[in-house]
Amino acid sequence: MLSAIIGLGILGLIFGISLSLASKKFFVKLDPREEAVLKALPGTNCGACGFPGCAGLARAIIKGEAAANGCTSGGAEVIKNVSRIMGVEAVVKEKEVAVIMCKGGRKEAMDRFRYIGVHDCKAAAMIAGGNKACAYGCLGLGTCERVCPFDAIKMDDNYLPVVDEEKCTGCTLCAVNCPKVIIKMIPISNKIHIRCNSLDKGAVTRKNCTVGCIACRKCEKVCPIGAITVENNLAVINPLKCDNCRKCVPVCPTDTIENYFGGEPRYASLMEEEAENVQRIAVSK
Repeated sequence: MLSAIIGLGILGLIFGISLSLASKKFFVKLDPREEAVLKALPGTNCGACGFPGCAGLARAIIKGEAAANGCTSGGAEVIKNVSRIMGVEAVVKEKEVAVIMCKGGRKEAMDRFRYIGVHDCKAAAMIAGGNKACAYGCLGLGTCERVCPFDAIKMDDNYLPVVDEEKCTGCTLCAVNCPKVIIKMIPISNKIHIRCNSLDKGAVTRKNCTVGCIACRKCEKVCPIGAITVENNLAVINPLKCDNCRKCVPVCPTDTIENYFGGEPRYASLMEEEAENVQRIAVSK
């Protein structure tokens, strides 16, 4: 018994000395800036930057493998703090927010079949592309809501995701997890959106969804600066050109184009209703 105890003691001593020597031999001196950068990052570990969590991004920034503004979810303050630590000029990009490029919920869009399965868009999309008649439309099962780490997306009563622009950090997790690729990251200053993703011809789109783009080109023709083009049967706004003039909104016959300026009618039919109300009030006076 005594010899066994002595033997274990000697082995423990040998292992201890070995670990001590190994720790000195393989010691890697950490750049103190890495810890500072890590503390400056939001700590959400969302992975939207393309690196494994905030620690991975901090390490990449120190090594020069990522820019000081590499964090997509931290906002301007994080970028400024990281840039100050790195001794570089802060390059703050305009905040981008998620925009749902589909407004065909259960009220507007037709179904091909009844889906009974896992309440997840990816799972539903694996069954013949999903139950929606429009192959490009939102499946409405809330995967984007569940993956958002900032509680910025909620599903409404029409089974469509609604984005809270104040909470949205532009992390892109909702976009990369959408099997229909209907979520786009758009500069927050751009308030006019064509909320459709269908590449079907107009007649097919109209049959499948009452609010889909039918490629009538009215918006393209009325845009004074050429910010709208119809590509593959779908009107597309170039956010870098659009100046939010709103001229495209009232001419859209299917209410596909929406105005996100608060306090203003959101789409064409609402504009018509407001105009009729104003006229009715004027006549009554």
